[in-house]
Amino acid sequence: MNPYASYLDGRDAVEIMKSTPAELQSLLGGMTTEQMDAPTAPGKWSVREILAHLADCELVWAWRIRHTLEKPGAAVAPFDQDVWAERYAMYSAELSLRTFFTLREWNLAVLNTVAPGELGNLLTHPERGTFPLSELLEMIAGHDRNHIVRLKEHRCP
Repeated sequence: MNPYASYLDGRDAVEIMKSTPAELQSLLGGMTTEQMDAPTAPGKWSVREILAHLADCELVWAWRIRHTLEKPGAAVAPFDQDVWAERYAMYSAELSLRTFFTLREWNLAVLNTVAPGELGNLLTHPERGTFPLSELLEMIAGHDRNHIVRLKEHRCP
């Protein structure tokens, strides 16, 4: 059950993952520190916090992808994004963006080694159940798109 499936619009997950860094770069171009630190909506994260969240998620995706390739069927641990977000004040937008870009490049490199049959490797998440690696990639891509949409809305309300 991919909570972000509606954001895919029939597009290939890996292609979305490849395009996200350039799209982020384009969206963030010319933003001031003040704009990046302002909440995107009342009670919501700022652009800087979203970038830190994307970097944190990319760390999680990296481990889940590799764990699923190493031990098909293995369980993966959830994480509490709100607890992780309590530290986001310490991260600059620039550091978060560089971290996301580097980790995304690393994750795409490992995905280039995945054989078609490995996309069916299962992983089990305690909240989302059991699903194949291909669905994890769709979650990642949908998560990307969800935040891109939010950032676009923030740039052009």
